Amino acid sequence: MLTFNDINGGRVELTFGDNYLGMEARHVLVVLKYNGKWLLTRHRVRGIEFPGGKAEEGESIGQAAIRETIEETGVTITDLVKVAEYVVYSDSTFCKAVFTGKVTEVDEQPTLHETEGALWLTSEELNQCTNLSFHMKGTGMEAIREWVEEHEA
Repeated sequence: MLTFNDINGGRVELTFGDNYLGMEARHVLVVLKYNGKWLLTRHRVRGIEFPGGKAEEGESIGQAAIRETIEETGVTITDLVKVAEYVVYSDSTFCKAVFTGKVTEVDEQPTLHETEGALWLTSEELNQCTNLSFHMKGTGMEAIREWVEEHEA
């Protein structure tokens, strides 16, 4: 388990593999590469980030990961693999499941929710990006990206 403070000073516990954190994940994050580029989106308020969000009533976290990716980027994914889970301790503590998967379709003109669609960046471009969401900064995101790169198909 990796424990660190996020950019807002909150304690975060990150574990790869099975959930050892004792809290059900109801939030999702999708971190994947396709043709050598990371799939990101530009949130209108927060900036550039990986797609993600919250599971809706009656929806599994896997279903939420697929839906959020389509809604925010127009990209359809399958073959989900749970990478990690992390708990952010704050006034409203929550657990987020991190997934990767395979891209099966890219809609070039999707109907979008809260974002400006898919943004494909190389690792170098992502590392040099100056408009990253606060969610994208810090020790945990670096560890998650490393895991995804090491396990790329």
